Amino acid sequence: MTLEFQRKLTLKELPEEIRPRERLLRSGAETLSTTELMAILLQSGTPQRTALDLAEELLSRFGSLDQLAKAKVADLLSVKGVGPAKAVRVVAALELGKRLLTAPPTPRPAIRSPHDVARLLMPEMRMLDREHFRVILLDTKHRVLGIVNISVGSLNATTVHPREVFKEAIRKSAAAVVLVHNHPSGQAEPSREDMRITEQLQAAGEIVGIKVVDHIILGDGQFYSFREHALLA
Repeated sequence: MTLEFQRKLTLKELPEEIRPRERLLRSGAETLSTTELMAILLQSGTPQRTALDLAEELLSRFGSLDQLAKAKVADLLSVKGVGPAKAVRVVAALELGKRLLTAPPTPRPAIRSPHDVARLLMPEMRMLDREHFRVILLDTKHRVLGIVNISVGSLNATTVHPREVFKEAIRKSAAAVVLVHNHPSGQAEPSREDMRITEQLQAAGEIVGIKVVDHIILGDGQFYSFREHALLA
């Protein structure tokens, strides 16, 4: 009698739409199961088992993700198919998760006035030799969610498109934004183009439901606020 060995497909040989890594890139980590996330950490399986099979065995062997998080490298090495590299990746990832749970929240600055924007960005942006356009993303309490670099222009102008301004704001569920750019000349007075761009971005913000709180122009030790000058509603 001849026994035939039937090789299992590797993850790379599976259809792209069901591979864990490709699914994470396409739909986000939150859409994957614990087994699929573990398979991404393992990266590969054995000739007989895929990384998904190996991930299932790890979770089954230790009973739960909580128990697996308590395992040492030596414990993981007892599972056939898990070598030092795989074991170290799993232990390191789970240790990061434990530290995240116990880490104190990082305080986020809040933007209450143009002075807050100036304190946040002027030390760096006053030194730039080209116009840089940035967007400060805010939550509902006007706390900073992030600062996005939109474009870098010439000595006295930069190109700004509403799509780029609001793309990251939408992705991070920002409630409002502050527009910021610098004038390398050191003078903070707005140009006609600055006024046109501000009107355009305010209108775009109203369409997507994200409020443009202010547009701040940073000079050398001075700033200009569109809201303070009643140029923003």
